[in-house]
Amino acid sequence: MFGPVHSVIPFDDEEDAIRIGNDINFGLAAGVWTSDIGRALRMSERLKAGTVWVNTYRAVSFTSPFGGYKRSGIGRESGMEAIKEYLQTKSVWIAHETIAANPFVIR
Repeated sequence: MFGPVHSVIPFDDEEDAIRIGNDINFGLAAGVWTSDIGRALRMSERLKAGTVWVNTYRAVSFTSPFGGYKRSGIGRESGMEAIKEYLQTKSVWIAHETIAANPFVIR
């Protein structure tokens, strides 16, 4: 199955909700509804999902990275993280002296 899936599962407490939310092979996105900002932050940190929406759902922006955890994709779309997928980092050191220095001395 591929596509938006919405399920409502009862839970006993915060720990139980985290266990249920993370007990899956996928982790594209998750939603949390709460009036407790502390709970919102704890749940957002502990849920294994690429995006966690709190008191909203499907909010997106081209400036915010989007992509999942686990079997929900590789890499990120949008944001600076997406650009990094197309880049390679390289370091180049150029000595300006005309006399070759000892290459085994750390500078």
